[in-house]
Amino acid sequence: MLGDCHIHLALDGYDYKTALGRHREAVDDEPIHAALARYRELGVTFLRDGGDKFGVSRRARELAPQYGIDYRSPIFPIHRKGRYGGFIGRGYDNLTEYRQLVAEAKAQGADFIKLMLSGIMDFSHFGVISDEPLPPSEVHDLVAIAHDAGFPVMAHVNGADRMAAALDAGIDSLEHGGYANDEVLHQLAESKAVWVPTLVTIANLRGAGRFPEEDVQRLTRLHMDNIAAAHRYGAVIALGSDAGAWRVPHGSGTADELTLLTEVLGPDATELLQTGEKILKERFSFCG
Repeated sequence: MLGDCHIHLALDGYDYKTALGRHREAVDDEPIHAALARYRELGVTFLRDGGDKFGVSRRARELAPQYGIDYRSPIFPIHRKGRYGGFIGRGYDNLTEYRQLVAEAKAQGADFIKLMLSGIMDFSHFGVISDEPLPPSEVHDLVAIAHDAGFPVMAHVNGADRMAAALDAGIDSLEHGGYANDEVLHQLAESKAVWVPTLVTIANLRGAGRFPEEDVQRLTRLHMDNIAAAHRYGAVIALGSDAGAWRVPHGSGTADELTLLTEVLGPDATELLQTGEKILKERFSFCG
């Protein structure tokens, strides 16, 4: 079984507030053990967490060897204060504060830096992404500071213009990538970045009744078409489910993502995704 290159063990796939509430006073080991056991049952031996501000991913990394799992964590994701990410990450107002967060991540043994470089797709309004984009110059500085500290960079980003800025800055993996266009997909293919498209976070909304079905179906088709195009252009793609997101439970979310990506990439999907995972395993470990 392939690994899952994007999860959040602090979340449970059902109710993020309840899931995070279990860890607000102190990390609760019970849901961590339960999730790791499900991954072991699937034969998953590699997990890359997107981090959280409660210490869950750090604790999961400590426990994962008991389950035969190689676990990587940024400890916490980093976002600009007032922008998307406050519910799960740590924020900065300026580059001095950002450098302090990078230093703190290093002190806590982070394997990489996770940056929140955009908002999320508004599933109720096709084409809309929450939050204003960060200036490309700021994105460049964030990535450069992380790289100078010896860290690879995992970047949460949606929107073609924001993806382009992140790729120009030299990110090492691009997470989500909603509303890509042909130009940025060519740029992605020409870059060193691995794309983790987390298709299941969109596709599993189909039929849920929470968002306009027409928009969810349209967005799912668009994302599938963009993944197929990126593959044709030569981009490296890896499996990551964003497990913990709504309707993406730990374990089954990974299996769902593999099924969807196989539909898009065809019979060679597992081999193609193994290549992406291999690159991420090699790249996403602190080298400072």
